[in-house]
Amino acid sequence: MDDRVAKKKRSSDVLSAMDEPPFARKSKFEVYGEEMIEKEVKQSGNSGRVYLPPEWVGKHVKIIRIE
Repeated sequence: MDDRVAKKKRSSDVLSAMDEPPFARKSKFEVYGEEMIEKEVKQSGNSGRVYLPPEWVGKHVKIIRIE
């Protein structure tokens, strides 16, 4: 009986996590790279913009939204 209770609790935890909108859940990323810069995105017309160092032009970057 303990196994059934534990299994039911685990399944209810999964369901409650699935009830949250996708943007409310956090994901963990493990990224390897050369440098990291943390900046705030600024308004640019109907979009957002992040300025990066000129040395980064032509390089590949990955952007992760943390908020």
